[in-house]
Amino acid sequence: MELGLSSFGDTATPTGAGARLRELVAEAELADRLGLDVFGVGEHHRADYAVSAPAVVLGAMAARTERIRLSTAVTVLSSEDPVRVFQDFATLDGLSSGRAEIMAGRGSFVESFPLFGQDLDDYDELFATKLQLLLALARGGERVSWPGSKDRPPIPNLGVYPRPEQAQILVWLAVGGSPQSAVRAAQLDLPMMLAIIGGAPERFVPFAALYRKSGGATLGINAFTYVAETSKQATAEFFGGYRDQMTKIGRERGWPPLSREQYEAGLAPSGHLFVGDPDTVADKIIALHGLFAPARFLAQTSVGTMPHEQILRSIELFATEVAPRVREALRTPVPA
Repeated sequence: MELGLSSFGDTATPTGAGARLRELVAEAELADRLGLDVFGVGEHHRADYAVSAPAVVLGAMAARTERIRLSTAVTVLSSEDPVRVFQDFATLDGLSSGRAEIMAGRGSFVESFPLFGQDLDDYDELFATKLQLLLALARGGERVSWPGSKDRPPIPNLGVYPRPEQAQILVWLAVGGSPQSAVRAAQLDLPMMLAIIGGAPERFVPFAALYRKSGGATLGINAFTYVAETSKQATAEFFGGYRDQMTKIGRERGWPPLSREQYEAGLAPSGHLFVGDPDTVADKIIALHGLFAPARFLAQTSVGTMPHEQILRSIELFATEVAPRVREALRTPVPA
């Protein structure tokens, strides 16, 4: 199982975005140096997240890293031009010597729709048609023909450049728990990244089973993760930013504030928060593997704002203590 990191670049203020972007590059550099497999950054168009142009951020990371794979988490494809997305990531692929990936998704928010002149009523149709075009570009040759759609004119056998260094840029489909999304990922022969951001992971087992029953082969899991020297320290340090961000998002959606009881439930062995000392976090990832057998686990390292030195220490502990324990456990057969 590949082990990596993801981040939305949470920031306290829009004016602090530059500093947070530089911190993200430093986080990717550390993850690369310590041997993690992948680093993903999410696309948002809000004041509380620094990354609206993930290909640019990943390009900066490419210049400072050597081996780690560089991905979005996610690209909000519904409000993007798939040709431009492909060109951006073909460029990133060249800069990184073949380490670029695209994770396509609908996104958690809708700010990009009015920003780019899209109609929310076309939410499903936009994503479906743009995903088809992106896959035609990623899986096809130098030239592309496209019959056109409601939002885009036809493409009459035109060349798309630059070409990626890899034979094919890998496209993941990011999902949040919709059965239709699982079936779509399988039918399109796409690896599927499942974000478990609430509730017991065990609840999502039937969803993963549906993906595999429908022909899907490669599953990834993204989960909130924070590691400190002790579980007491991790619990205390993670709570404030997590509570504030979840409460803010919940308020926008008409939900009550996050309670301490909800937080404690997420910390439980069966909960969705991978927060604690290295043993605790490793044990939860190993248990997760027993439920899902994922090919990739992405640790979302910060939810809400947190001092950068704490994020770096969490990454260091994840890479040097959690990852080796997980890898060793998964190499060791379970006694009958």
